Amino acid sequence: MRGFSTTDRALCIPDNAVMTDAATPVTLDTLREALRDWFAPWVQDLGMQVESMGNGEATLRLPVNASLSRVGGMVCGQALMAAADTAMVMAIVTQLGNRRPMTTVQLNTSFLKPLSGQDALVTATVLRAGKSLVFGEIDIRGANDGKSVCRASTTYALL
Repeated sequence: MRGFSTTDRALCIPDNAVMTDAATPVTLDTLREALRDWFAPWVQDLGMQVESMGNGEATLRLPVNASLSRVGGMVCGQALMAAADTAMVMAIVTQLGNRRPMTTVQLNTSFLKPLSGQDALVTATVLRAGKSLVFGEIDIRGANDGKSVCRASTTYALL
C-alpha cells in the first residue's frame, strides 16, 4: 500500500487476519474457503476443519472417522499424511498469500504412536520460504490427550 506506514497498514487488517509476505491479509475464512475449493473431493471427504492460524502456521482438525481407521480403530497413515500435506498448504498460504501455485516435492513422515478414538490436531509450520522452495514441519497430536502421534518434514516447490 503506497503512502501508508507499516502501522497504518496494520490498522486495515481484520482482527482474525495475518499479513502475508504478499501484503494480502489472510483470514480463517480464507483458509476455510481454500479447504473447501482447492482440494480433491476425497481430501474434502476427510472432513478437516481449520482450527487456527498465524503467520506461517495453520492447525487443522481431522475428525475421528471409522472410514479412516484400520483394524483396531487406529487412524491409517495415509489419512494422516494427507492431513499433514493439506495443513502445510494452509500454512504456506498464511505466509505467502492466497492462490499461490505450489506442489509437494517431499513429505517425510515418522509415525510415533497409533491414534485412535480421538480427533487429530494437525499443526503445520513454515520454517523457511524462499523464491522457489518452502520448507516446513508438521506435528499431529491427539486432540484429547495432546500426545504427538506423527511428525513430518516437507518441501514444496512454488510454481
